[in-house]
Amino acid sequence: MSLTLFLLFIPLVVLIIIIAKNQLMQMGGENNNLVLKLQNANWFQNKWKSGLFLFGMNASLFFISCLCIYLIMFLLIPFLHLFVMLFAVIGSVYMWIIINNAWQGTNKNRIILGLVGSSFYVIMSLIFLYKIVNLKPSYPGEDTFMSFIGLAIAIVVTTVAFITCLIFTGFSKKKAEGFIK
Repeated sequence: MSLTLFLLFIPLVVLIIIIAKNQLMQMGGENNNLVLKLQNANWFQNKWKSGLFLFGMNASLFFISCLCIYLIMFLLIPFLHLFVMLFAVIGSVYMWIIINNAWQGTNKNRIILGLVGSSFYVIMSLIFLYKIVNLKPSYPGEDTFMSFIGLAIAIVVTTVAFITCLIFTGFSKKKAEGFIK
């Protein structure tokens, strides 16, 4: 698979996930144990605390995925890292659905929750951008092109994750019960 196809494939898959968002939202319904625990937690209904919780969960899933990919490098099994990335995406989307269903505040506070929580990915994108700008060879004659490509892909992945997290947690409205259309 070429790099261009890969870079086009990631946003296409995420676009399909966003389009199928309503069907996915029913996975983590309001009778889910995690949703009920978060709904009953007083701290979770504060937009800043729940946003920091989402920030921490995003960071945890990101670094656990990176650690798994790093450890898989020693196994020499081809394409196993793709499954880790797939499970990381599925886990992240499921977590965002749980948080969206557990939130009971206003839409304005929901957007603040989403911005605070998904800002982890903005920070990671800025770190990767900083690394690209300051990319220098470690020895004379080293080609830094592959490092540049890796960092560029990391920026694309974290930007897409930011947008998707914000859409799932900040702009997804729950249907009001008893509301007649």
